[in-house]
Amino acid sequence: MILLATILSIRAAAQDVTYSRYDKFDYRNSSYAIVGMSGGLLYTYVKDEEAARLDAYDDSMNKVATVMLDFFPQRIYQVRFVAYPDKIMAIYQALESNKVVQYVAMLDAHGLMKGKPIELGSTKTSIFGATKNYFSSSVSENKKMILIYSATDKKSEIEFSGKWLDDNGNIVKQSKATFRTENMPEHGEVNVANDGTVYMAAYTPTGAQDHADQYWILALAPGATSFAAKEMELGEYFATGGYTRIDNVNNKVYFGGFYATSKNGRFAGFIYAAYDIATGTYTTRRFIPFDNELLTSAGEHRRGYSFDNYMVRQLIVKNDGGFVLVSEVQYITTRSSFAPSFGYYSFYSPAMSSSVREYHFNDIMALAYDKNGVREWSAFIPKQQYSQEDEGVFSSFALLNTGGTLAFLYNDFDSNHSRIQMSTLTPEGKTDTRGLSIEGTDYPDWLPRSAKQVSGRVLIVPCFHKKQLCFARVKF
Repeated sequence: MILLATILSIRAAAQDVTYSRYDKFDYRNSSYAIVGMSGGLLYTYVKDEEAARLDAYDDSMNKVATVMLDFFPQRIYQVRFVAYPDKIMAIYQALESNKVVQYVAMLDAHGLMKGKPIELGSTKTSIFGATKNYFSSSVSENKKMILIYSATDKKSEIEFSGKWLDDNGNIVKQSKATFRTENMPEHGEVNVANDGTVYMAAYTPTGAQDHADQYWILALAPGATSFAAKEMELGEYFATGGYTRIDNVNNKVYFGGFYATSKNGRFAGFIYAAYDIATGTYTTRRFIPFDNELLTSAGEHRRGYSFDNYMVRQLIVKNDGGFVLVSEVQYITTRSSFAPSFGYYSFYSPAMSSSVREYHFNDIMALAYDKNGVREWSAFIPKQQYSQEDEGVFSSFALLNTGGTLAFLYNDFDSNHSRIQMSTLTPEGKTDTRGLSIEGTDYPDWLPRSAKQVSGRVLIVPCFHKKQLCFARVKF
């Protein structure tokens, strides 16, 4: 769990940016990932048409080793890494004939394989091949419990199948469970606590906007075959999306999101709830309406869109029981390709389709409330990111939390240019925005949305430049 505690100062002008050297990379048929720190080195992953590999970097972003992942099949469907001080866990899916197979493999601190990969399960694909996410994973905060699972919504049921792994990749528990209700439920976030208990969000969408008229936290102990369903009473309100976070220290599950007053209504305020694991009850459940001051403040930033386009990105619980809710404007539009308006990062070509998908990632809103639900401050970081047919990979932001100050890193771009911006937010709600100081004019395009915080004050950001890939190390 992330706590907002003592104030630590970050000055945007003092950022230390170090790049790795470029490697050839074709975005169309290659993939990458930031693995994390192990054995004192930073590891990244690259998979192209020829092979899969791990690259190891020192603190100066010099490549000191490359490890070929020879045991990886040629047709990788998904991959995730969990980095430890002395080892790396690789969780991956492979396409084998007409099925998707889930594996786990353990590597040492040098990226070398320890034993053979373990098959965790498989499922057949459709006649059209792999078309969805067949297996998912969730990692506990202490990285000692890893959950590999599948969850399927079928009419009035949610079917769940999971395997619990320890930090050595051994299967310690497995089970199947089903949640049933009279309406047609859908599952949301799946998180696993340090003790291995699974907490899955479930809700029943209704109306044209799919607002939820019921919401549950489903708890499943390791190996258990039935959920403990704890409904969060919504009363006359409708939940419109949210974010859950496990507090392993105080044994609570927190929920933050928005609500509407009718099933097709606009967002009217915030939901904040705390579920106490020991008692199995919601000790806190508040519906906080947008106040006039917030509406007035937001009005000058919204530029024609409403609160309805905000998506919750982070819920940060403070030591005093209050919280900070971070959300971002995000929506997708489609239109005819006739007279398209291009964004700087648009991948659209007139030969592609007569229908163009447009990705919008705009303002960031951060709101702080005390333990009684009284708003302490609000902060808006204005940005307007627009692109076409790129899934918004250059849009959104990276968030670094030092335990005091929050730092937001994002691309500020229009149709002609782009620059890296850094906005910092203090515990008092004060913001400071400046361009990130980077030497030279021919620097690469950053992907902050794919960045990873690898230590208390270090962020690793992947970057593209002319069919090449590098990584930027940003030290705060």
